[in-house]
Amino acid sequence: MILAGQKFVISDTLDSSITVPDCIVKRSNKIGKGNGEAKLYVSPKDNMYEFFGTSGFKVRCFVLKQDLIDYMNAIHAEYLHPTQQYREASEMPKLWLQRLHEISLLPDVIEFDVYDQVQISGVRGYVKSDGRGYDIIREISLPLVSYISVMRLIDSSGATIFYWKLFADFDAISDKRDALVYIYGKKGIEEISKTTKENSRQKEISNARKGQGQYRDRLLAECHYCPITMINDDRLLIASHIKPWAVSSDREKVDHKNGFILSPLYDRLFDKGFMTFTQDRRIVLSNWISPANKKRIGVKDGQFVQYLPLDEFRQSYMEFHRTSVFKG
Repeated sequence: MILAGQKFVISDTLDSSITVPDCIVKRSNKIGKGNGEAKLYVSPKDNMYEFFGTSGFKVRCFVLKQDLIDYMNAIHAEYLHPTQQYREASEMPKLWLQRLHEISLLPDVIEFDVYDQVQISGVRGYVKSDGRGYDIIREISLPLVSYISVMRLIDSSGATIFYWKLFADFDAISDKRDALVYIYGKKGIEEISKTTKENSRQKEISNARKGQGQYRDRLLAECHYCPITMINDDRLLIASHIKPWAVSSDREKVDHKNGFILSPLYDRLFDKGFMTFTQDRRIVLSNWISPANKKRIGVKDGQFVQYLPLDEFRQSYMEFHRTSVFKG
């Protein structure tokens, strides 16, 4: 594995992702009370010690500047149109620009130490750090719609180091946006949907969210089978979005060029960013999948998917998927 020009061997990945809680983010991003604290819940202590080391551990970690930039681009829509009541919600667009500029000034690799919070009793495992890499995660993360994945690596000298990567949780953003519509949207929808045409458009968008209606029909008309498995029973196929629903415009949500027809396993891998496609129709699997599970998936890195309908219109959507969805 090559990261920022350095070669690493993957040792292991943390079994589950770490949801960024409200308690750890900086004040401007918070949706609750308090000013944010530095300790972060990782997992039950047994799992944490198995991954990071014995009780009282202190480990070397790093984040990549490019990953932080990719995260900011992925979460941009949430900064512009918040689905949560952030403490400084009106300032979020300005904060996005400020933070992106701040990240641009960082070195390509930002190292920091993370250490066990041994003073906290109970079975829950917490870590803390006062390093810049950890601090920038706390500053730019939006609570409950962001998460962290951690990979244990061996560097060229044989030393262990932990790679932290911040992701946007598009499903969480969509769920919160749907909840807002459910709670507040009825009156708003009545105000903006005054004609049959407008009501029809809203219904089309709603159906596309579920992979139904005209969106699904157009995808099936173009490619009536999963191009990976060749399964052609439409009861066993899912209409996936390439650019996630949560960050798509209304036009993009119903644009069938923003989608593929896939079998359920490959839809899940693609939707969650564990699989993507190159410009020349080759499969790329995420390094965040364990080697054992990679063998079980049934496809290989670099496998050519001849019938993938990857035309010029889908390429722009795929660029977003590769940089902002795929867990590279």
